[in-house]
Amino acid sequence: MIFYDENNLKVIEEDLRYLKLLSKQYPTISSASTEIINLQAILNLPKGTEHFISDIHGEYESFTHMLKNASGVIKRKIDDVFGNSLVEQQKSALATLIYYPEQKLELIKKTESNMKDWYKVALHQLIEMCKNVSSKYTRSKVRKALPQDFAYVIEELLHEQGDKIDKQDYYNGIIEAIIDIDRADEFIVAISNVIQRLAVDRLHIIGDIYDRGPGADIIMDALMKHHSVDIQWGNHDILWMGAASGCEACAANVLRISLRYANLRIIEDGYGINLLPLATFAMEFYGDDPCNNFIPKTIDKDISQGELSLFAKMHKAIAIIQFKIEGNIIKRRPEFEMNDRLLLDKINIEKGEINLYGKTYKLNDTNFPTVDFKDPYKLTDRENELVEKLTNSFLNSEKLQKHIKFLYSKGGMYLVYNSNLLYHGCIPLNKDGSFKEVKIGNIKYSGRSLLDRFDRVARDSYFFKDDINVKRYGMDMMWYLWCGPDSPEFSKKRMTTFERYFIDDEETHYEEKNYYYKYRDNETICKEILSEFNLNPDESHIINGHIPVKTKEGESPIKANGRLLVIDGGFCKAYQPQTGIAGYTLIYNSYGLLLTSHKPFAAIQDAIKDNKDILSSTIILEHSVKRKKVADTDIGQELKEQITNLEKLLIAYRKGFIKEENSSNIF
Repeated sequence: MIFYDENNLKVIEEDLRYLKLLSKQYPTISSASTEIINLQAILNLPKGTEHFISDIHGEYESFTHMLKNASGVIKRKIDDVFGNSLVEQQKSALATLIYYPEQKLELIKKTESNMKDWYKVALHQLIEMCKNVSSKYTRSKVRKALPQDFAYVIEELLHEQGDKIDKQDYYNGIIEAIIDIDRADEFIVAISNVIQRLAVDRLHIIGDIYDRGPGADIIMDALMKHHSVDIQWGNHDILWMGAASGCEACAANVLRISLRYANLRIIEDGYGINLLPLATFAMEFYGDDPCNNFIPKTIDKDISQGELSLFAKMHKAIAIIQFKIEGNIIKRRPEFEMNDRLLLDKINIEKGEINLYGKTYKLNDTNFPTVDFKDPYKLTDRENELVEKLTNSFLNSEKLQKHIKFLYSKGGMYLVYNSNLLYHGCIPLNKDGSFKEVKIGNIKYSGRSLLDRFDRVARDSYFFKDDINVKRYGMDMMWYLWCGPDSPEFSKKRMTTFERYFIDDEETHYEEKNYYYKYRDNETICKEILSEFNLNPDESHIINGHIPVKTKEGESPIKANGRLLVIDGGFCKAYQPQTGIAGYTLIYNSYGLLLTSHKPFAAIQDAIKDNKDILSSTIILEHSVKRKKVADTDIGQELKEQITNLEKLLIAYRKGFIKEENSSNIF
């Protein structure tokens, strides 16, 4: 409580305008005092659990299951609640019921002979679980999480007092009634969803929701329904954001990558983008070309040879268009310093060779039917027409635009949250480990200011409608963020897409990483990065994605003596042969940090039928005997500021600066 003296009264007088506004919400000493007591109590609750996931890459089944099991949080809570009173098989069955209540109930009804007894047991178990996950929240917060149909009933059962014998019949009567009126299924679904919601207080996505896997749109739908989520944009997310803003180069890259992985479901079914014009164009110009270097990578996909052949032709067609569009951006933006990516004019088509960095390489494919080598970056009339149709499809996809607006509203280049610094790619560094200065416009930026500037430009590309030049620069910059040499999202000197398609010599395929990756295991450098973002370097962490950790080669996700944690471990199936696992996730609860590595996930149907969970191994990174409280979090700081302002309001009331409303006139 603030004890007022002459100096405090001056502060209150200065804040009087704000305090008068606050008094509208708390019009009496009593209402302000009650809120102070409430907020002070919240500060003493345990810190909520945070869940960190990175580099999902469209793998919606694995992501869905990870979201439902909270990276093992729910299974650990089942162990806490039931201990040895349930065997492992029973615990697994209960976990599956919580993850997939509707589907599990269907299977149980086919095999269970006495559903009434089963319902009684299941309902009691679910209520005990719900009591556990809700115990660290206020009744008000739990109440807001409850479904309207069962809010009263669940709240009554959550506050059952087992030692009150006279109320046992009352609580048992509630459960009996739920079963007798045939509402048990709906109740189980409702309370299971509450358990899932309360198990994790905040979800952090450290970038790359899109590309490679088949269901990024399904993931985005799930995230939009989540009660508390933030997203740090990854380079693949940036690409889709650029395409949705109207950037032709980004749209071409999105289509090329989707064709590379035979992932057209999201393009056509997910977002309703019509690929018939591209297919028609490809057959006209590449109909006789086998396009062997463009045959899609198919993982667990049953695709006919005819489809593969068509996809390969479409793949090559959009790749050539992409190189032309990118060449025009590079020439239009000399400040990007990307002339080394102007490759079409380096081709000697008669000899079938290309000159790169002073060396000559043989091309493995010399069929370029739409390229005029006297003006190689000029799009033909047919290509211009096609690009316009495809770009308009991205602009006019209602579902895509809804998802991209959500990415902007919940996302950013980085996030500082509860003493952790979250970003997808890197902080560009020089050879000596210092922050690299990057010129944007006429100003040089580095470290935090660089990410802030890129964040602003990314928003201009989508939202700035009044000035076409500002919007065009923003769209070009979105492409730069995808593949530019000083992009904190890309983090490499160059993207060797052309070389991987057209040159067999693998020395040309190498993509040199930013110096950040040399120094990210250096504790001193990581502490300097944390300090740059105004964090305590001795207590805070960098949580990073983007480059998969090659676990099977012995690489550790824990860098710089624990100051930096990399949680990209191969969520995407295409990366799993390199990583040896299927991703890392991170849990930050009131006791500390837990890093979990996951084995590949088969399918949701297997999980439901056989009670199979993702096999995971957990490492305790930090453990505190004293639990962190809400007071120790960013939200806690906000609550403390609210308490201070309410205390000022009390003084203003008591000193007569503001009059209390007559309680009879409040409503």
